[in-house]
Amino acid sequence: MYKAMRAPSMYAQDPDVLLHFHEICKGYGSRFLFVCSRSGRAAVEPKVTASLEGTDTYARFETFGGISSEGEIARMEKIVEEDSIDVVCGVGGGSAIDTAKACAFHCGKPVAIVPTVAATDAPCTGLSVIYHDDGTFAEYLFYPKNPDVVIVDSSIIADSPTSFLVAGMGDALGTYYEARAAARTKSPSLENTGVTLSALALCRLCRDTLFSDGLKALIAAEKGLLVPSLEAVIEANIYLSGVGADNAGLCVAHSVYNGTTALEECERVPHGNIVAFGTVVQLVLENAPDEELGEVMAFMESVGLPLTLEAVGITDESRLPAVAEKACAPGESIHNLAGDVTPEQLVAAMLQADALGRSFLD
Repeated sequence: MYKAMRAPSMYAQDPDVLLHFHEICKGYGSRFLFVCSRSGRAAVEPKVTASLEGTDTYARFETFGGISSEGEIARMEKIVEEDSIDVVCGVGGGSAIDTAKACAFHCGKPVAIVPTVAATDAPCTGLSVIYHDDGTFAEYLFYPKNPDVVIVDSSIIADSPTSFLVAGMGDALGTYYEARAAARTKSPSLENTGVTLSALALCRLCRDTLFSDGLKALIAAEKGLLVPSLEAVIEANIYLSGVGADNAGLCVAHSVYNGTTALEECERVPHGNIVAFGTVVQLVLENAPDEELGEVMAFMESVGLPLTLEAVGITDESRLPAVAEKACAPGESIHNLAGDVTPEQLVAAMLQADALGRSFLD
């Protein structure tokens, strides 16, 4: 298995960088479809429109249905065909971005990503999480390349609710620990290649940035202050986590999240919050040293990430076997862990993570 490294062709981050949208994207075409979340459209459309003034560029802004579902992707594909679109742009959070990436792939078009929150690492990855129309997890859809352009207007992200930033830190927190575990078993990356030193270094830098700047970034975001620590965490959440995970792989933490999609009570809990709890579950399964567990849990507590089952929406322990069965399904990344994991072992680890979290918070 050969080693490889992939990333977006361009990653641009700065306050008001969207005012340079035309300059950045003009080489890809002149007819753009923007697949937008409702709030994402409100934040992005004025800046993009200002950037396109005086050009012959066509822009269609379309508000999508809320999740990256099979039906919603098909609806966007029809618009691309009917409107002779050259470039598909995803605007908003992870679901809008995943919808745009899937639509662009199926239609053979370039894709530009404009995240308006730093809640997940979806903007930079060469994959989408696809759901059935009823909201249950369907599959990971892998692409032959990463997005062509990722444009991160940090002034927009700084104005978004801080809960998104915290969720993004939760998603990014799992990056290093999942990569480390997958590397131990020489598991392939999400791109089905061997893992480079560069990928592991990005994952480590992602963790280190969270630990050094995470709390400072949260405090700055709460006050609306766009300072270096916040810029650093935005980059960690979006670029370091996305490119790192894509090229180094996943393990238990993301499988725990996928497992919770079986429970209605977890639907409103952000992806990254559950991934963070899943990271503790993974460390339990690895029998990680107390010092490492304490470091992770202290960071989570400092920024408000969940340390208990109740905090991720699970108040009835009898619901855990359903989560574990789904998390341990064939093909899930949990099987990248050394020694593998049975559903029974995962239930025990989730209960132990919950007990440790309760003890830590007491």
